Amino acid sequence: MTQLLEISDLTIAFDQAPPVVESLSLSISEGETLALVGESGSGKSISALSILRLLDERHVSYPRGNIQYRGENLLAANSKRLRQIRGREIGMIFQEPMTSLNPLHTVERQIGETLELHKGMRGNQARVRCLELLNLVGIQNAESKLGAYPHQLSGGQKQRVMIAMALANEPDLLIADEPTTALDVTVQKQVLELLRDLQKKLGMAILLITHDLTIVRRYADRVAVMEQGQLVEQADTRTLFESPRHPYTRKLLDAEPPEAPIALEGQASPLLSVTDLDVHFPIRRNLFGRVKESFHAVQAASFDLKRGETLGIVGESGSGKTTIGHALLKLTASTGSIRLDGEELARLDQRAFRPWRRRVQIVFQDPFGSLSPRMSVAEIIREGLEIHDADGAGEHDHKVIRALSDVGLDPEARHRYPHEFSGGQRQRIAIARALVLQPDLIILDEPTSALDRTVQKQVIELLRDIQARYGLSYIFISHDLAVVRALSHKLLVLQHGQIVEYGNAADIFQAPRRDYTRELLSAAFFYQDTTTTI
Repeated sequence: MTQLLEISDLTIAFDQAPPVVESLSLSISEGETLALVGESGSGKSISALSILRLLDERHVSYPRGNIQYRGENLLAANSKRLRQIRGREIGMIFQEPMTSLNPLHTVERQIGETLELHKGMRGNQARVRCLELLNLVGIQNAESKLGAYPHQLSGGQKQRVMIAMALANEPDLLIADEPTTALDVTVQKQVLELLRDLQKKLGMAILLITHDLTIVRRYADRVAVMEQGQLVEQADTRTLFESPRHPYTRKLLDAEPPEAPIALEGQASPLLSVTDLDVHFPIRRNLFGRVKESFHAVQAASFDLKRGETLGIVGESGSGKTTIGHALLKLTASTGSIRLDGEELARLDQRAFRPWRRRVQIVFQDPFGSLSPRMSVAEIIREGLEIHDADGAGEHDHKVIRALSDVGLDPEARHRYPHEFSGGQRQRIAIARALVLQPDLIILDEPTSALDRTVQKQVIELLRDIQARYGLSYIFISHDLAVVRALSHKLLVLQHGQIVEYGNAADIFQAPRRDYTRELLSAAFFYQDTTTTI
């Protein structure tokens, strides 16, 4: 195969700081897929952004090395030449489509912009091409989506629009930076299959940046492993997975979650019982404020939970997973019965429910967004104690220190702020904030979705340890079924707000009864059924 891109001895530094990437050398041939893997901070995305010179030129420098694209050194290219290459010869799918798409422009405007810049297409010609691209990436009712804004699209649709933009000019090389991180397993599989099909159709090469080795095993031809800015191993996919040479590669491969939760001991007592839970969101009201049209987000959901037990809730985006969690906390209005320790909570108003909040806590998906940047770690964790345990102020510091120790963080770190911690450490702080009140139930809403597999495994082990130590019950909401399997004793499968399957988690994972459940499991664990890579 003809070599398309060659990076030789590349070193990247910012300002006067030590290099963040050092002596990186790798190549990509026409039509192949190279996966660049490693934990957050290993230099994957920075290396990819340097190919198109998208790093801030005021602060970045390249002390050594070069980037050759079809024999042309991109580090020496002027801005005019780079504009010709970007989007035309080398396309890029960025990690977060919601922040990468312009919220003020329609889908048609954003795809049309790259067509106008590189191919001079305008008006009806550009519109026809936009429709072709949206159909190509599998968006249903493509014509109706041309006038849509990013916030009106689902996560999977936004990612498909990003792919359409990247493929608009049929590039020779596509850089896909974590293209499926925040997507449901079914949408994730659809997007990856789409990229593979388009690669065959267009003959392009793909640089796939990811921390998910499950995806790599299925879709990559070769793998390059980065650790702390350095390339530590490079091999074809089969060789790397069957006989990794570097200890860091073995560490990544060993970071798969365990396949079963810790077994419950004895006969656990009931804690939570939910019956016929319904949630409606108003869509349209009349002049008097009465609801004329509503969306039925959760329909007659019934389940129960014992002390020390974990209930996993799974389903695609929009299925009602998070809505159930919010309804249990009375953050969302609902009808039906919610009984905690035999007490009916559904009919309580916010004032009457307030004492119960101590017993039911939540850990949100994005710890950086849910932790106040203006408060120290000690202040964040102590806040709940100040509300629910005002009389015990003398013990607050001791409880904060114990909570930090319980989640494996140095208590001395309590004087620092959230931005000074890694993603995994911030999630531990969020767990400590929930744990400090010694609740009976913690609702975990996608707590590991944005974390590396190695950090995910650490958080899973932490949650299992805390549960065994304190007899906590969890409701674990996630689209990552491997993580759900590692923690859940029971499983609840949601589709369009309705429970399609509910029961013992091991039984459902082993022999799902419904087609929808089988589809989810097939998308999540497809690699177990394949013996070859692409």
